[in-house]
Amino acid sequence: MHEVTGWAAHAPGAAPAPWTFERRDPGERDVVVRVTYCGLCATDLHALRHGDPASFPLVAGHEMVGEVTAVGSGVTGFAAGDAVAVGNIIGSCGVCRECRAGRENDCREFPTLTYGGVDRVSGGITQGGFSREIIVDEHFVHASPTGLDPAGVAPLLCAGITTWSPLRRFGAGPGTTVGVVGVGGLGHLALRFAHALGAETVAFTSSASKADAARTLGADDVVLSSDAKEMDAQHRRCDIVLDTTGASLDLAPYLAALAVDGTFVLAGIPTRPLSIDPMSLVVGEKRIAGTGSGGVPDTRQMLAFCGEHGITADVEVVPVERLGEAMDRLARGDVRFRFSVDLG
Repeated sequence: MHEVTGWAAHAPGAAPAPWTFERRDPGERDVVVRVTYCGLCATDLHALRHGDPASFPLVAGHEMVGEVTAVGSGVTGFAAGDAVAVGNIIGSCGVCRECRAGRENDCREFPTLTYGGVDRVSGGITQGGFSREIIVDEHFVHASPTGLDPAGVAPLLCAGITTWSPLRRFGAGPGTTVGVVGVGGLGHLALRFAHALGAETVAFTSSASKADAARTLGADDVVLSSDAKEMDAQHRRCDIVLDTTGASLDLAPYLAALAVDGTFVLAGIPTRPLSIDPMSLVVGEKRIAGTGSGGVPDTRQMLAFCGEHGITADVEVVPVERLGEAMDRLARGDVRFRFSVDLG
């Protein structure tokens, strides 16, 4: 074991502060990464403010980019000096059907989370990316796209893959229409992806002030979701509707906006159970699906696509010393569209 500096909350709701803790020494399959930027996600905010007290002190952060400083003797894909990225999963069983299919995020034994999980090697509790260094099995380390702003790449490892995976799984591309609900941390990347994939792209937003931003991000059309007439006019328009809000929406108008065989996808987790009229699914043979992150193949495909199309998150960079301030602003929705924390 060796000592590393991170920024930890010592109890739920406490402000993050510097903390020295121990990480395992690297094994033969491990990559040592010096973290340069780490995105701040709503999941981090929830974990640091409302997490299980038994898991504290807690170093959050699961959207990392950085530089390889050392590799184990069995590592073949990376070398010191490589620019890499690490996401919200750093381990899985590797042998279940889901893992063998490249769906490590759906590991039958549950994946090892970047923080607050049980390290499959040391048995200790994992600590995340708001730290100077992280040690990860090479299978869960990804080459970072060249030529892109690394601060903007970092949120791709959660917000990016969470929206990319369902768009690819449900066939977004030329000849399809994709509706994106919410123009925020996830939604702004979903708009960019859907547009770059060649789909007609529709932004659904409750805020008229976000219309111009949505069009700049790639929306071909913007629909004010609070306007019943505008929503009624979307009848059977979209092949996919991707809800990025995590809000407890009235699903009826969005299900009505689905074409025959269309799919409504939850990328956020509503605070209340869903309530639907079964006939809204039966008529038109529609479906509701969930999504959460993505496996290794999807993540690498997404990063390569971003490199090819120049896609990054829109970020405000803050030094790690202002992590607590950034958390307060995120709780108020005072960011456009993501924070990227500078650990360099």
